[in-house]
Amino acid sequence: MELLPSAHVDTFCRDHLPPADQWPVLTFDLPELGFPDRLNCATALLDDVIARLGGDRPCLHQPGVPTWSYDELMAAANRVAHVLVEDLGIVPGNRVLLRGPNNQWLSAAWFGALKAGAVVVTTMPLLRTGELRTIHEIAQVDGALVDHRFLEAVEPLGIPTIVLGDDAWAERVTAEPATFDDVQTSSDDVSMMAFTSGTTGRPKATMHFHRDVLSICETFSRHVLQPSADDVFTGTPPYAFTFGLGGVLLFPLHAGASTLLVEKASPTELADLIDHHGVTVCFTAPTAYKAMLAAGKRVPSLRKAVSAGEHLPKATWEAFRDATGVEIIDGIGSTEMLHIFISSSGADIRPGSTGRAVPGYAATIVDDDGHELPPGEPGRLAVRGPTGCRYLDDPRQAAYVKNGWNLTGDTFTRDDDGYFWYRARSDDMIVSSGYNIAAPEVEEALLKHPAVAECAVVGVPDEARGNIVKAFVVAAREVPAAELQAFVKAEIAPYKYPRAIEFVTELPKTATGKLQRFRLRAEAAATVGAVETTDA
Repeated sequence: MELLPSAHVDTFCRDHLPPADQWPVLTFDLPELGFPDRLNCATALLDDVIARLGGDRPCLHQPGVPTWSYDELMAAANRVAHVLVEDLGIVPGNRVLLRGPNNQWLSAAWFGALKAGAVVVTTMPLLRTGELRTIHEIAQVDGALVDHRFLEAVEPLGIPTIVLGDDAWAERVTAEPATFDDVQTSSDDVSMMAFTSGTTGRPKATMHFHRDVLSICETFSRHVLQPSADDVFTGTPPYAFTFGLGGVLLFPLHAGASTLLVEKASPTELADLIDHHGVTVCFTAPTAYKAMLAAGKRVPSLRKAVSAGEHLPKATWEAFRDATGVEIIDGIGSTEMLHIFISSSGADIRPGSTGRAVPGYAATIVDDDGHELPPGEPGRLAVRGPTGCRYLDDPRQAAYVKNGWNLTGDTFTRDDDGYFWYRARSDDMIVSSGYNIAAPEVEEALLKHPAVAECAVVGVPDEARGNIVKAFVVAAREVPAAELQAFVKAEIAPYKYPRAIEFVTELPKTATGKLQRFRLRAEAAATVGAVETTDA
């Protein structure tokens, strides 16, 4: 499709979009998906909401600090935009890396960067320097806004950086004007890059336009979630996960609601916060809902609960409903599609099913050749709608998008009523407690240890987490499993480490030397490995 003229001075993102013949089909069938040619999603979600509903209403709650109103968030975002332009020299189209937990200043940084016309690259606080270096190499980051508690991993990268949240930041930012002339970006300009770990271990940068940010608000949020301005949202996923970005920040602001920002919380702590702050809408993984029940939490204020990131078992759905009266809204989304595209709520829910295509999207099941399969036949989930996969200069675009459909890497069946039923991942991605963990990335980290001659990593079914990471290791010398686990935690984000390690003399391979992961998965499913540890 022909793109609208860009407002970006730095054309890096548009220059590295996939070839036009590798794009998915994009559809804008709903009237609310007709966006103006000039669109800045930060303006739409802040300035326009204030103009419609007023700015003195509560916006961002945060434990231990005063709540920010919409006016206060807009003023903070405008001041951030000034700092980016005046202190870092950011011009429209530059990439700005954000690093920190979900809090008020990270939210202001996200909006401020977009107001300045920049492209936001939000990263998880748990990532290590090596992982951030790869992101920097791919996105060619021009500047960074980093929470003062998470600066150490960024400093070796040499990115021009401004530190958020300390005394120097408070002095610097309050000196800036509370108003800013937002850059009038095109609705087809890239607003953000979200990174996802591929099965090869190297992350892929997915590029999303300004209209994409509003599209997920006008599809899943408007038609399935149906929030009101009186709702109070919360959730545990960080903004770097687009599930968290939408559920914790974008959807509440689009509705004129407020949101409780939680930097870090166990399921029990989250339940207490929900109760204390009167939260009505929660976004988290199935394992967290299950843990709330196990701890005896009943969250009486909760009106809606949304689950994604991993399969929601029917037993968990029923137990939560029976204990709380809340019917969890299940859904599947992807970083490539930005947010949830299959889901159901209310009377449309069928326990155990992920749901039906969200209004604005279409979905089907295809075989390996791309041919549509009849109901009941398992195959590859294929989706299209107003959002779609656009990898930054990555040959894997051709594998994710085929015949105009986005292929998510999941195996599903579809019934006669259009409901989709999850079967398995179609690749080497391990989904554990809502986190996507690429097995090859863990293998690469393990192989850096001198005692590891060979290794293979698979997912093992686990009642508490859905799956855990298990490593089969051929050791060059004797080494404690705990040493390998600590080594991996130092190399990559700690949540990716192998919770189970089994030492073997050899790995199963084909005659041509190709690793037979299916044999390891079958063995791992029969028994969790020899060593397990507590959470990192």
